[in-house]
Amino acid sequence: MTSAQQPLVSIITPVYNDARFIARCIESVLAQSYTNWDYTIVNNCSTDSSGEIARDYAAKDPRIRVHDNTEFLSALRNHNTAIQQLSPQSKYCKLLFSDDWLFPNCIADMVGLAELHPSIGVVGAYGLQGSEVLWSGLPYPSSVLSGRDVCRKFFLDGLYVFGSATSVLYRSDLVRNHDPFYNESNIHSDMESCIALLSECDFGFVHQILTYRRVWTGSMSTFTDDLYSLLGGRLYALVTYGPRFLSEEEYSCCIENYLSEYYNFLAVSFMRLSRSGEFWEFHKKQLHLSGFELDRLRLMGAAVRRFCRAILNPNESIEKLGKFRRHEAERPKSSGGLSHASEKQ
Repeated sequence: MTSAQQPLVSIITPVYNDARFIARCIESVLAQSYTNWDYTIVNNCSTDSSGEIARDYAAKDPRIRVHDNTEFLSALRNHNTAIQQLSPQSKYCKLLFSDDWLFPNCIADMVGLAELHPSIGVVGAYGLQGSEVLWSGLPYPSSVLSGRDVCRKFFLDGLYVFGSATSVLYRSDLVRNHDPFYNESNIHSDMESCIALLSECDFGFVHQILTYRRVWTGSMSTFTDDLYSLLGGRLYALVTYGPRFLSEEEYSCCIENYLSEYYNFLAVSFMRLSRSGEFWEFHKKQLHLSGFELDRLRLMGAAVRRFCRAILNPNESIEKLGKFRRHEAERPKSSGGLSHASEKQ
């Protein structure tokens, strides 16, 4: 695809106090083999030098511009403000968090696949976090699957192909038709947005590592990991979108399976006596968001079953406890809530 044939791609980066990382992020855009892009950096009233660094780059390349918010916004509200900055002429758009970066062929490979298959509205790829390759992909060499089939596999089999918001490319017309794009009450709104779009389009997957995800103390990623929020996010997605893709019998079965998994997790958390009040308040709100209230009798029943299993299988319990403690020791810890976290989701 020559430069003249390349459709315009709008790349958008929301930033708040990421002066340590923003230059690396911007350089990764400048290093793209794909050249027909515009890049908007949305500065959310940063108090460090993030805005100045972004403006220095904008002064050197006319494809880059900086949008300065007039007031500080919560993370997800700022993500929606950022999405609204995409160019009216763009055919595709790409969110890039300010502490992540793109590998040089990211845009070219994603757009190339989407241009081959006009039915594709969302394109994913593998991502790298440290030395670890993240997320599931479509079975190789398959690169296109209907949105309905992707969502069915997500709900029924747990196949998660969306990665993070940085790791996907969207068709711009679909994004413009969903305003606001992100559900600001859902901490996993990036996952929700993909599912919502896939009721209207197909999903494409590039079998390459195209993005890098940075996890650091204080980012929203560590915040959500600390709270094990994904269970609640998956339950909300099932309740909200499951009826679009599943039969009544499949949906009812999934609801029961998801709730059983959720209460099993909460029971284990209760037995370890290691969870804060913030943890329990968060999961009560997550259940409420999905239309459920925390059932203390069900929680106690799950805890009793876990306790009996531990008594009957002590070696298994000791082994799992050791793995859990090692995982907790190795996992980065979040130091703040959403309003003080990175702009990452």
